[in-house]
Amino acid sequence: MVEVDAVSALAQLGAAGVIGWMWLSERRAAGERERQIRESHEALMNERAQLDVLVRALEGNTRAVTALEAGQRELIRVIGHAGDRRVTQHEPDGAVPRANGA
Repeated sequence: MVEVDAVSALAQLGAAGVIGWMWLSERRAAGERERQIRESHEALMNERAQLDVLVRALEGNTRAVTALEAGQRELIRVIGHAGDRRVTQHEPDGAVPRANGA
């Protein structure tokens, strides 16, 4: 029933009325599009902030893992040198030293 009323109202208004109705309809649609764009922009900005936090956490974790790896490499190097010294230290007669001074 509403459609019939709208059509009869438009017919009474003539071409200028139809153009005005189309303009109003376009303005309402444009307002809806603007609202959707605004909401999408806000959502993107929120996601960007969350992504920035995630990237900072990832950078911190990367620094921590890099420092841990460097420490482990240094530990391996030190242990390797200690093992080299143990193997190369011989008794005066050429025998390998015994543990606990035995």
